[in-house]
Amino acid sequence: MKYQGSCFCGAVGLEVTGAPEAMGYCHCQSCRSWSGGPVNAFSLWKPDAVRVVSGAEHIATFTKTPLSERKYCTKCGGHLMANHPPLGLVDVFAATIPTLAFAPAVHVNYAETVLRMKDGLPKLKDFPAEFGGSGEMVAE
Repeated sequence: MKYQGSCFCGAVGLEVTGAPEAMGYCHCQSCRSWSGGPVNAFSLWKPDAVRVVSGAEHIATFTKTPLSERKYCTKCGGHLMANHPPLGLVDVFAATIPTLAFAPAVHVNYAETVLRMKDGLPKLKDFPAEFGGSGEMVAE
């Protein structure tokens, strides 16, 4: 399966292939601030599943911490994805891929939430243990 996506103005086109490794919500302050919303919907992909198909010259990167290299369009400022080198994954923001059926399975960094979501999904205090977090669950 291939999915097409783009930035806000369409100058940068993306393609993701296959299925994401995970989908969910991040509640950390950094994701909230970057996304401009109370929660960020993520889809994590292996790097070789993500391809820029047009407008690569319009992509800029902002790196606040070594965990995330956030990519955005220089023409419209639209957010595209975030490389996570320590995890070996790329978060293509769910809203960037309109035809992907978003099926969240987890909430991460729920200890930082500003928007409680009672959806029955697992809520992790920070990150899963395999990604360097505590793996500790918190109450909904």
